[in-house]
Amino acid sequence: MRHPKDILFAGERPFPVLPAVDHYAGSEKLMMKALQRQQELGPIFDITCDCEDGAHAGAEREHAEMAAALIMSDGNRFNRVAARVHDVSHAHWRQDMEILVRSAGARLPFLTLPKPCSAADVQTQIDALRQIEKQCGLGREIPVHVLIETHGALRDVWRIAALPGVESLDFGLMDFVSGHHGAIPGAAMKSPGQFEHPLVVRAKCEISAAALACGVVPTHNVTTELQDIATIRSDARRARREFGYLRMWSIHPNQIVPIVEAMRPDFSEVEAAAEILIAAQDKDWGPIQHAGKLHDRASYRYYWELLARAQVTGMAIPDTAKGRFFG
Repeated sequence: MRHPKDILFAGERPFPVLPAVDHYAGSEKLMMKALQRQQELGPIFDITCDCEDGAHAGAEREHAEMAAALIMSDGNRFNRVAARVHDVSHAHWRQDMEILVRSAGARLPFLTLPKPCSAADVQTQIDALRQIEKQCGLGREIPVHVLIETHGALRDVWRIAALPGVESLDFGLMDFVSGHHGAIPGAAMKSPGQFEHPLVVRAKCEISAAALACGVVPTHNVTTELQDIATIRSDARRARREFGYLRMWSIHPNQIVPIVEAMRPDFSEVEAAAEILIAAQDKDWGPIQHAGKLHDRASYRYYWELLARAQVTGMAIPDTAKGRFFG
């Protein structure tokens, strides 16, 4: 029986399926805590070691080397530990890449590029990354996630989303609001303002639309609430249902589970997806009827991506579907 990945996207790049949470950690202590939490919960969230804001001035090399060692450690059981490098205007961004790729390139799921002011800035860093990969004999291209947090990046967001190698567009709310020099009030950095201020709403919609149209995952900004689980879950749910974001940052362990829960597909849809895909595979992906409705490859794509998102968020999937598609 042929797998949906081999049939439903022939000649196309399949849409990336990423864990619903990208958890940021700046210090070695916090990185180790995040790794322990990942071992407990499974690979339902990524960890990003922050070599930008996490590194002390003058200790950039040591911080990148520490992050690379952690990525290569036995504690990284799922190979879902990435890194954020310095921005293109910083003196150490290329050094970050060289250290991370040379020491940990084989296990890096992605690198995050912060604060570009244009598509050209992103291309500059991608070109350097490809060159470093070749110099290191890596034999693979590491995907990049791009932070959209400046006026210029938002202006070029469609061009950025279309660049080869880009896997995710991440909204940087705090820097975006700060970049408006007080024209957007500070209340827009948290809820409900972040979902209501027209300039912020415009940015979120443009990023999500560009990402989804170009086959890239839209990743939502952090929530500033660290303790109130209901608020954390509500922010993630609004990001998912109202703005089309499929993934979200977290900055505290308390945020991981409620974000994952809010980003999960509806359970009844997961059950239907499993039934439809099993029946379709039995028919070698020809049209079928299910619950009195016709389904073909167009709907199979939708249900396959939904089932894959359910799998990566740790949802229970019927055993037959799990064995066929994720065994």
